[in-house]
Amino acid sequence: MFELSFGKLLILLVIILLVFGTKRLTSGARDIGKAVNEFKKGMHGNEEEKKPESLGDESQRNGDTTQSQQRQDDQAPR
Repeated sequence: MFELSFGKLLILLVIILLVFGTKRLTSGARDIGKAVNEFKKGMHGNEEEKKPESLGDESQRNGDTTQSQQRQDDQAPR
C-alpha cells in the first residue's frame, strides 16, 4: 500500500531539513545522546564511584606530600 523507496525517503529527509533546520535537528540529536548516556549511567548505578582511584591520582598525591615534607625538612633548623 505505502512503500518508501530511496527516492521518496530522500525527498522526505530534505523536507524535514527545510522545515526544522539543521540547528534544531543537531541540538535534538545531541539531547537524545545525552539522555541515552544518563540512562546508561543510571542502569549501571554507582559502580563508577566504587572503583578505586587511578594510579596517576595517587602518585600525584604522593608527590605533593613528598614536596611538602621536603619543604619542612629544608625549613627545619640544622
